Amino acid sequence: MLVIPIKEGENIDRALKRYKRKFDRTGRKRALQSRKQFLKPSVERRAQIQKAQYIQKLRDAENI
Repeated sequence: MLVIPIKEGENIDRALKRYKRKFDRTGRKRALQSRKQFLKPSVERRAQIQKAQYIQKLRDAENI
């Protein structure tokens, strides 16, 4: 359960923004989305490898 203390005189929009930021940092949203649709382990592994290759390519281009 997330608790967001609201300071006296604080705008509700600002408090809502802090709540959203804190919620995103917990990783719950990502976990819920991953459970929404089943991916085969081989597909997940392939996506991880492709992401790693992309990041490595960016780092190599940065070092050149």
